[in-house]
Amino acid sequence: MKTLIRNLAILAGTVIGAAFLTAAPAAAAEGEAHEPENHAWTFEGPFGTFERTQLQRGFQVFQEVCASCHALEHITFRNLGEGTGPFTCFPDPNASHEDDGHHAEPLCYDNPNDNPVILQIASAYMIEDGPDDAGDMFERAGTPADNWPSPFANEQQARASNGGAYPPDLSLIVKARAGGADYVRSLLLGYHEAPEGMTVRPGLHYNEYFPGGQIAMAPPLSDGIVTYADDTEATTEQMAEDVVTFLAWASDPHLVERNRTGLMVLIYLFVFAVLLWFAYKQVWSRVEH
Repeated sequence: MKTLIRNLAILAGTVIGAAFLTAAPAAAAEGEAHEPENHAWTFEGPFGTFERTQLQRGFQVFQEVCASCHALEHITFRNLGEGTGPFTCFPDPNASHEDDGHHAEPLCYDNPNDNPVILQIASAYMIEDGPDDAGDMFERAGTPADNWPSPFANEQQARASNGGAYPPDLSLIVKARAGGADYVRSLLLGYHEAPEGMTVRPGLHYNEYFPGGQIAMAPPLSDGIVTYADDTEATTEQMAEDVVTFLAWASDPHLVERNRTGLMVLIYLFVFAVLLWFAYKQVWSRVEH
């Protein structure tokens, strides 16, 4: 009986070992996703913040590269000019650099409805509205209160324009993906030649960070594809970092305010705890133990 059990155990171990040996090449052939590369972000941690110039560059990349396929349906135009948004403050277009090299003070608007940059961005889009008095839908120029429009009328049109793939909305993409900003940045930079022995299906592209290794989205970034307004060199790595920072802000526009509030609460609780400790010592110092 013991011999039979031992033989069955050996047989089971052999089968399991063979399964692992054959599974490894299969996983490699299918393009197992790599772990996202860790990157140092300015908005990480309790003291994290968004750099406004980087948000402006990231918005430029989104508008010129990403917006042709992707929407930001949870972001209104006015959000771009609120709080830590990219266009709450911006360089004065009519100002010139002083001879001493100092830059002119930026223009800041507390009310995004009065912000000329927000008004210009919104009015560049036509928004379907209505119905009118006759019951018909009509188009009008966008206003700061409008949500960012989708580049497609519906999902079917989006799939027809992208080889059957549906471009996801990007307003929550950083929060919606495991790995967050690191994953999105790695994905943008993860396009390479497929490894030997791997066949990439027609219409797909190899990306080492995408599950399965094959993605419908063509490489969206290449050096110099945009010309930054602040003359920053538009390398692929720089654009990836900038647009992911903008998308991280879009996923959580109130991140900085919440961090500051949390810090103030912690300071308050610390001071309160110290006062309670002194009060406790004062009250019980007169009591004999």
